Amino acid sequence: MKEIIQVDSISQVHEFFNYPKPKHPLVSIIKHSDDIHNFDFENVRFVFNLFHVSLKQFKKGSFNYGRNTYDFDEGTMVFTQPGQVMEFSDEKEASESAVPGWSLMFHPDLIRKSELGRTIHDYSFFDYESNEALHLSDAEKNSITELVMKIEEEYNQNIDKHSQDLIISNIDLLLKYCKRFYDRQFYTRTNLNKDVLSRFEEVIRDYYKEGLPESLGTLTVSWCSNKLNLSSNYLGDLIKTETGKSAKEILQDHLIDNAKNRLIGSTDSISEIAYAMGYEQAQSFNRLFKSKTGMSPGEYRKLN
Repeated sequence: MKEIIQVDSISQVHEFFNYPKPKHPLVSIIKHSDDIHNFDFENVRFVFNLFHVSLKQFKKGSFNYGRNTYDFDEGTMVFTQPGQVMEFSDEKEASESAVPGWSLMFHPDLIRKSELGRTIHDYSFFDYESNEALHLSDAEKNSITELVMKIEEEYNQNIDKHSQDLIISNIDLLLKYCKRFYDRQFYTRTNLNKDVLSRFEEVIRDYYKEGLPESLGTLTVSWCSNKLNLSSNYLGDLIKTETGKSAKEILQDHLIDNAKNRLIGSTDSISEIAYAMGYEQAQSFNRLFKSKTGMSPGEYRKLN
């Protein structure tokens, strides 16, 4: 069993990897080098109670972190949030690149009282799996790295009353660019995404066809994402990009369609239909049905 190491502060990160003491107690940028690969990562897992944004670079043609033929291969970005378990590969990054790989780590306390502290969880890619990484072009990689260098430059100066605001502003801007580049990646993967969308629809149909709502309850995005080997957030963002609807809305649309078929095509009671849709309480089913159709299940049955 792998040892699990808890890392709660920027200082601990520096101590663990034998780096010089950090210049700022709540944020640090670590340049990737051969030194980090001298550590035996094989038998260790980490729980960083920090936000972590990392740019990795591998030799051309490598399909690391879920890259496919639709993607750029000039740089790969991964994101984790506090409490996530992380495992590191011992594969070395390409050494010939003009822009070295780096890791930006910051403690939640850095942003806690800021607007970013209130909106950080809107950046859903912090919950993506590593094989759902962001793959960058050279231009995108350079734009991101320029912001990281500004953050480093800021905390290397004498810290004053402006330092924290400027650091946070640059982190926020970096994340906004990453969101933009992820949107670009969703669009360039449109053919691949349509295949995922088709499989998503198939998973939904099979759930009702096999009568699973009665035993497992209402269908959830999490259940579908597990079936598709994707994270819930990545699936949700993909679905939103392709359809303009949230994954939850699509699940509800299918539920209502199935309920309508039962209301018209059977003599089952409303309670029995609610149970068949995964609801233990008919009231909850009735509320959803009315919110979607403008009428109660009983009213809908009478009209048809």
